[in-house]
Amino acid sequence: MFIIRCLACLAVLAASAFAADQPDAPNPAPAIPNIILITMDTTRADRMGFLGSKRGLTPNLDKLAQQSAVFTRAYSQAPLTPTSHATILTGTYPQYHQVLTFPIPLGRDIPFLPEILKNHGYATAAVVGSLALDPNWGVPGFDRGFDSYDAHFNQADYTPENRESTTERRAGVVVQHALDWLDGHQKSPFFLWIHVFDPHDPYEPPEPYKTKYAKALYDGEIAYTDFALGNFFNQLKSRGLYDGAIIAMTADHGESLGAHGEDQHGIFLYDETIHVPLLIKLPQGATAGKRVDDRVELADIMPTILGALGIDVPEKVQGQSLLGFLKPGTIAGDAAAAAWHDRGAYSQADYAHVSYGWSALQSLRTGKYLFVEAPRRELYDDVADPKAAHNLAPASPAVADTLSTRLKDFQQKTTNTGETPKAVLDAATIKKLAALGYQAARGEALVAPASEEGADPKDKIAVANELLRVNRLLEDFRCQKAVPELKKAVAKFPTISTLHFFLGGCYMESKDYAKAVPELRQTVKLDPGFTHAELNLGRAELEIKDYEAAAVAFEHVAKSSPHLMDAHVFLEVVYARLNRVQDEIAQCRFVLNAEPEHYGSNLNLGRFLAQSGDLEAAIPSLQKAASIRPSVPVPHIYLADVYEKLGRNDDAARERAEAERLGAVSRDSLIPPNSAPDTTDKH
Repeated sequence: MFIIRCLACLAVLAASAFAADQPDAPNPAPAIPNIILITMDTTRADRMGFLGSKRGLTPNLDKLAQQSAVFTRAYSQAPLTPTSHATILTGTYPQYHQVLTFPIPLGRDIPFLPEILKNHGYATAAVVGSLALDPNWGVPGFDRGFDSYDAHFNQADYTPENRESTTERRAGVVVQHALDWLDGHQKSPFFLWIHVFDPHDPYEPPEPYKTKYAKALYDGEIAYTDFALGNFFNQLKSRGLYDGAIIAMTADHGESLGAHGEDQHGIFLYDETIHVPLLIKLPQGATAGKRVDDRVELADIMPTILGALGIDVPEKVQGQSLLGFLKPGTIAGDAAAAAWHDRGAYSQADYAHVSYGWSALQSLRTGKYLFVEAPRRELYDDVADPKAAHNLAPASPAVADTLSTRLKDFQQKTTNTGETPKAVLDAATIKKLAALGYQAARGEALVAPASEEGADPKDKIAVANELLRVNRLLEDFRCQKAVPELKKAVAKFPTISTLHFFLGGCYMESKDYAKAVPELRQTVKLDPGFTHAELNLGRAELEIKDYEAAAVAFEHVAKSSPHLMDAHVFLEVVYARLNRVQDEIAQCRFVLNAEPEHYGSNLNLGRFLAQSGDLEAAIPSLQKAASIRPSVPVPHIYLADVYEKLGRNDDAARERAEAERLGAVSRDSLIPPNSAPDTTDKH
C-alpha cells in the first residue's frame, strides 16, 4: 500500500541530500517577483516550531520563518478544504464565494488570484496533493487562470492499496512535479501554488517517520511534509529563485485530534482547526524577523500579494492587505496601514448543516473573546482560556448579545446576494467523498441558509465520529466485514439516516435487495431530503419487481432534483415495465433533451411511439439508436417491425437482415433495456 509513497520519500531524500542548505545561486532577481503559494492541508498552528512548538517537526519551515513575517494569530475562515482554499485564492469570505462543500463550482464573477496574475503577464501553475482540489471534481472552476493545473487523479480505479495517484499523493511527489514545471519557467515571472495533503487523515507517514512517530502519526506526517518542503526550498535556492520570490505559506485548516470531542475537522470552530500558520516572505528578506501578533485572516493573503505587486485589488475582495505590517514606511505599506480595520477574525462551519442537517456554526474572534453562534451559543475568554473549556455565555448574556449582533451585521455586509450555487452529486462523486473521509450532502447539496437551525453539533459530535469511522470501514467499497459494524452502529444510533443508508447500500452491493429496501425506506423516512437514498430505494424496489413503489420513489427524486438524469432514466425503465406508454414517451423526451446521444432513451422512445400508433415518428428515434450502437441488433428488429406495419416490406427485410448479421436476438429478449447508469452505492 505504501510502495509509491516510500519511493517518493526516497527520491526526496536523495535530492535533499544533494541540495541541502545550498546558497541561492547568483542569478539576478527578476524585476517582477515570482509568487509561490504553499498550502498545507490539515495543519495545526501548534505544531510549528516558529510558533513555539517544542516537538521539532518543522526545521525547514522554521528556516523560512526566519526570512519571513510570522503571523502568530492567523485564522482560517472554514475548517474544510474547498471552502478555505476558495477564501485564500479569492480574498472573499465563504458567505460570498459560496464554495461551502464539495463540489460547488466557483462562480466566474468571483475575483481569482491566478486569473488576475495571468492577466498581468504571469505564467501560472498549480500542483495539488489531493483529489479534494481537483477541478474536475472537488473544486470546479479552480483551474481558471492556470496555464497548468496538475491534479488528474484517476479515482475510478481507487482501492485502499492504490490510494496514491487515485486520491492523494505524497508531498515529495508534489514537490517533484512543481520542480519539473519550474524547469521550463525560470525566465518569465510565475505564480506557483503548491498544495500538500499529507497531514490529512489517514495518518500514514513514510519511513523513517512512520517508525519515529509511531505514537503520533499525525506529527510524523507534518515532519515528513516539512522535509519535502525543505527540499523544495533548497532547489529554489540552487536555481536562484528563492531570494527574489514572494513566498506565502499557510494551512487551509487544522485538526481537532479529539479536542472538544471531535476526532478530525469540519464540525467545530475552535483553535485546533481554525488557528493556522501563516508566513509571508517578501523579496530579498524584506520581512525577515517580523512577528505580527494582530489577528489576521486567510482572506488577507490575496490582497497582500496583489498589493506587494502594485496590482489593483478588485472591489469584490473582502480581505485586507497586510502590507502595513510588512512594509511600513513605504507608499503601499502606509496605504495598507491607513486602511487597516481590526475587524477580528470570522469563521464558519457549514459541513454539519449541509451533510447532516445539523446547525451551521459561525464564530468571531475579537478583543479577548471567542464567540460561537450556535443553538447553544458559546463565549470564551481567549486569553485566560485558550483551550475554550469554560463557556461564559450563560453568565455573560450581555457580552454574548453584543458579539452576536456584531457577527450578524458582519455576515449581512459580506454575504453574496446572487443565486445560490448547487453541487450535483452523482454516485461516483459520493464515492470520491468517502475516499477522502467526508460524508456527502444529504440532497443535491443546495447550500441552505445558515439560519436554518438544526441540532447543535455539540450534541451530535459522537455521531459524526461514528460516521467517520464507518466511512473508513467502507473505504474499499467491499461490505462483508462492515455489515456487522453497521448493524451495531444502527442499533446505537437508530435515528441517524446515514447509517441506514450505508447498511442498505451494503445489502445492495451483495444484491440482497429485499434487505436493502427496509433500510433505505427508513433512511428516507428519517431524512426526506436525502436524494440519493431515495434513488437507491427506487433501484432496490425495481430489483424486487415492486414497480409501483419504484415509480413513486423515482418520481419524487425527479421532481425534487430535475437535473438528476439517473432518476429520469430509471423512470423510463419503470414506466416500460408498467406499460405507461405516454409517461414513458415523456420521460424519454426529457432525457434526450439533455442527452441527445442516450442510446436507451432513443430506443425506448422509438419503441413506445410505435406502440402508441405513431409509427412514422418512431423511425428517427430507432435510427438514432442504431447509429449510436451500430453493433447492436435490437434497434434494427424494432425498425423492421415498424416498416412492416407501414407496408414498407423492402425496408423491413433490410433491417431484419442487418439484425441477423449483427447477431440473433430472441423475441423474448426485446424487453425495455435497463440503460440507467449503475447508481447502486453505499455512500
